[in-house]
Parts: sequence; C-alpha cells; structure tokens
Amino acid sequence: MVSDKIREIAANFQIAGNLKDAIPIVQGHINDTYRLVCAAPDGDRLYALQAINQYVFKQPELVMENICAVTKFLHDKIVAAGGDPARETLTVVPSVDGKSFYIDGDGEYWRVYDYIGGASTYDTVQNERHLYNAGFAFGKFQTMLADFPIETLHDTIPDFHNTKKRLSDFFEAVERDECGRAASVAEEIEFFRRRIKDAAYLLDMQEAGLLPTRVTHNDTKYNNIMIDDATGEALCVIDLDTVMPGLSAYDYGDAIRFAASSAVEDETDLSKVYLDMSLFELFTGGFVSASTGLLTDTELEVLPWGARIITLELASRFLADHINGDKYFKIHRENHNLDRARCQMALVLDMEKRFSEMEAICRKYMERAKQGKA
Repeated sequence: MVSDKIREIAANFQIAGNLKDAIPIVQGHINDTYRLVCAAPDGDRLYALQAINQYVFKQPELVMENICAVTKFLHDKIVAAGGDPARETLTVVPSVDGKSFYIDGDGEYWRVYDYIGGASTYDTVQNERHLYNAGFAFGKFQTMLADFPIETLHDTIPDFHNTKKRLSDFFEAVERDECGRAASVAEEIEFFRRRIKDAAYLLDMQEAGLLPTRVTHNDTKYNNIMIDDATGEALCVIDLDTVMPGLSAYDYGDAIRFAASSAVEDETDLSKVYLDMSLFELFTGGFVSASTGLLTDTELEVLPWGARIITLELASRFLADHINGDKYFKIHRENHNLDRARCQMALVLDMEKRFSEMEAICRKYMERAKQGKA
C-alpha cells in the first residue's frame, strides 16, 4: 500500500507509469529510501525514492549538484567505453519542474533514481569474487574520475574525513557531556586520547605535499556496490552523497573496515571482531589492480594506514554520537551507537596487531600490478 504522502511526492517526479507500490528499503544509517513500482504499458518500471537527511546534509542542493555532475561525467565515460550507463552508474530522475530534487510541504528534500534491476547489495561478503570485484569497482571509480574538474565539487560536509577535527569534535562532545553519558565510557574515551597522533598521520602527509587530493566517494561500504545477480560482477557504485575531494587511502580504508571485518558493524561480542586477512587480500588485489595507473607509490604504500585511521575515525564518531544523544546515526536499540563504537575500536586493535602483514600484502599487489600480473 502506498501512503498519500509518498504518492504526492512521487507525482512530482518524471516517472513513467502509475505508482502501485512503495517498498521501504531498510539500509544505511542516514537516508530513508523506498523502491517504487510503477505500472507502465511496457511492464513495471522501478525507481528508488529517497529523502535527503538535512541534519547531515545542510545544503541538499549542493549534494545534488555534485551527484548530477559526477554521474553525467561517468555516464559519458561509460558510453565512450562501450558500456551500459543505465546499469553502470546512477541515473537521476528529474522532478516535473526539471530539478534534481523536490521539496515537500514539510520542507523535506526528495530525489529519485532509476532503480537498477537484476542486481543486489550485500551487507556481508557472499563469495570471494564479489569482494575482489568490489575492490576493483571502487578503484575504477577513482580512476574514472581522475580528470573530473575537482575544483567544481562542493564540500557538502566540511572536514568529513578531517580526522584531526573529528577527534577534536569528539573531545568537545566529551567536555559538553550534554546527556551525562561520558562518565560511563571513560575507558573508551582514553582509547582515543592514546591515538591522537595516529589520527593525524595521513593528513600530515597531505599537508606536506606527499599525498594528492582526489575525487573520492567517502562512504565506500561494501553495500554501496551493486552486484550483478547473474554474473557476480560489480556493476555500479551507489550512495554518492559524500563524493568530495579527499584521500584515496580513506576510500580504500573505509571499504576494508566494512568488508574485511569478521563481524557486522554493531557486533556486541567483541571476541568475534577481527580483520579477516583473506578478505583484506581479496579487496586489496581488486583495488590496487584498478588504481595502480592512477595512484602514486606513496598513496599505495599508505593504504593500510587508511584502513586503520578511518576505522578509528568512525569509532570516534559513533561514540561522540552516543555521548551527544544519538542525533546523527539512526539507532535501532538502546546504546546502539556505543555498541558500534566498541566494535570499531576492537577492529582498530586487531589492525594494529596485524599492521605489518597488511603492509606486506599491499606491497605484493603493488609489485604484481606494476608487472601486469594483478
């Protein structure tokens, strides 16, 4: 059954056919999404309707400007390569007045994409081929955008992966302690105090001119890749809200954090949380193979630092949100953000133990790629 509100919103987009169903898609921490099923003369047409979270994205218009520019750029590249842009990149469906979004009577922003059928996203790795291909897809995403005019991108969430500032914001949240929760997580707070220097490692290199700024996705979770149901190939990178200038290592690292962890992001049994080195190697092989022609040797060498730092950063964000009263990430149970933080902290600890092995694997695939064997 379709609610009157969803029907009214959908009517303001250039969708084909008559809306007959709107199915909530329960995925992600930020935006509310529905799969729209529309009856058209040539069969059902599918769309993805999504609300843009204005608590997270203060200027939704700029988010959509970035997305439209990047998807058009990718569309043209895919066409030139003889690919299928309808399945290999997102397609924004305009509103009836030609905009990339619609504002409802409550001031909420909505957008619609063509729904990519015959493909799925996964929260956990189903088979080895999927993960290698996901690594390749994220590496290819960066490579395809290598000549995108980066200066035209809006910084939709300023300092999104400025880990120095993230840690500073975290300690400010601790000082404010607006919900009276800081005392109960004193041990966790100390965990971050001991890692302030680690958090700054890549940014210090960037500021020294050792790491270039790239067009990056900035939310490279495994479930932001559409996998073809028939072939197992990685089709399309989705969830482009945070496409901004950034560091390649952070994109790689966030993907490793999510896909190569032995446990789900909010696992409460911390004995189950560790870095699965076989999954780490699979993703690394795909990513390095796709991006070796783009990334410098220094960028490739610091990829393991990306995994370690981005996991630390997200842990601090989860714990800060817990301390602040759960305002940013959607929660589904009491202390959910605290559980998420502890899980990511456990993963950081395991990465620290395995760091030499992580570096060795990255070096192996660097050499293979240079020799044309990756």
